[in-house]
Amino acid sequence: MFQNQADRRTEQRFPLRLPIIVKSFEGGLKEETSQTRDVSARGAFFFLQNRLPEGASIEMTLTLPSEITLTESIKVRCKGRVVRLLEELEVGKVGVAVVIEQYDFAHEAYEA
Repeated sequence: MFQNQADRRTEQRFPLRLPIIVKSFEGGLKEETSQTRDVSARGAFFFLQNRLPEGASIEMTLTLPSEITLTESIKVRCKGRVVRLLEELEVGKVGVAVVIEQYDFAHEAYEA
């Protein structure tokens, strides 16, 4: 039986626009800066200028601002996999849905 996309999401999504740096290692290192549209405990959705293949492994670093952490800003480095692409949601950009497989926290001063 067909299961729509909303039914498969098990974590609550939060509409957070957070700065993000996305690195892909498919076909050589590619890096792009963007911001999230929404985030959950197990995934994120954001827009990129460049298309990534579904299933691609990526590393992304997002910054949680002090308004969220209630302390100093914290960078979160995540490793994940592209699970879905949505074309033309924003002109000239590709929507990318990523499942987060691993993450590490670091203070703002931490350099990747």
